[in-house]
Amino acid sequence: MPADSIRSITLSHVVLPLGNPVSDAKVLTGRQKPLTETVLLFVEVATEQGCQGMGFSYSKRAGGKAQYAHLKEVADVAIGQDPADIAKIHESLLWAGASVGRAGVATQAVAALDVALWDLKARRAGLPLAKLLGAHRDSCRVYNTSGGFLQASVAEIKEKASGALETGIGGIKIKVGQPDWRTDLERVAALRDHLGDTPLMVDANQQWDRARARRMCRELEPFDLVWIEEPLDAWDATGHADLSRTFDTPIATGEMLTSVPEHMALLDAGYRGIVQPDAPRIGGITPFLRFATLASYAGLALAPHFAMEIHLHLAAAYPTEPWVEHFEWLNPLFEERIDIHDGRMWVPDRAGLGFTLSDRMRALTVETATFPSA
Repeated sequence: MPADSIRSITLSHVVLPLGNPVSDAKVLTGRQKPLTETVLLFVEVATEQGCQGMGFSYSKRAGGKAQYAHLKEVADVAIGQDPADIAKIHESLLWAGASVGRAGVATQAVAALDVALWDLKARRAGLPLAKLLGAHRDSCRVYNTSGGFLQASVAEIKEKASGALETGIGGIKIKVGQPDWRTDLERVAALRDHLGDTPLMVDANQQWDRARARRMCRELEPFDLVWIEEPLDAWDATGHADLSRTFDTPIATGEMLTSVPEHMALLDAGYRGIVQPDAPRIGGITPFLRFATLASYAGLALAPHFAMEIHLHLAAAYPTEPWVEHFEWLNPLFEERIDIHDGRMWVPDRAGLGFTLSDRMRALTVETATFPSA
């Protein structure tokens, strides 16, 4: 018998509305509608010895209901297992849902439970997750994205950028990929002039073809950008690799990929840019760490996407200096706030991820399921 075992698992389907709809290049090209909400799958795990853990996954636009439904089908596989055997549990969940594959919705659903188990393990050890993993640093460079969407005017983006910097943020990312590429250059030039030498990134959200991407990367070289993000379709590993070897400005990609093999395609293609794995999308912390080891061995820089509540810990454990993305969108769901100052985001001294769920999260919950069922 294990020293401890999983007694119960509770799933919560949460819909979090945004204060204002936002648009990136995918909206301007007609491929998506403006983003109005984030849908989350929360998992709370409890053990026979009274240990607890919390994790989450998410979806922007479609997919949230599917994540919840999938985990609801397979979560009971983890009941009775030793919560310390995270890799074993992760594999058993994948096998339970093997008929729908090991990428996409399936891995994103499993991710929420995987994160909860890592949170539990660190809480039981009395350590922040970063310390449990083996931290290289107590803080990470941080940049803000939420103020740089395309529906905002240049004046609005400047105002939001200045406000972010005043709160201790260290860098600013803005969206590009407009139908008229000259508008992109005008906006980037205006922000570079406004920010001075503050680190600046741009994100095209996959909306350029290879020819346009090469031209835009060349046009953007003079702006001393930290990186150009997703200039091509996320699954165009060869195209991203070619750009990363051609231009001085680093290329960043990976946030949309939903498995370790999809990320490995970048390395196999000779990619030399910045990798942006997303733990809730790749399947959880367990596969994130597997890929991070390979990325570090390949000498790649790291800048995890979104979900700073999770990624701060993972970035702190990466060997080379990473960036962490700041979004305030999920703040209402947690009681605690992350400390940000001097251009850096600081690892909480609280055990696990360092967060407890708020009353607001409970109020936004539209459906729950508990295993074993009563």
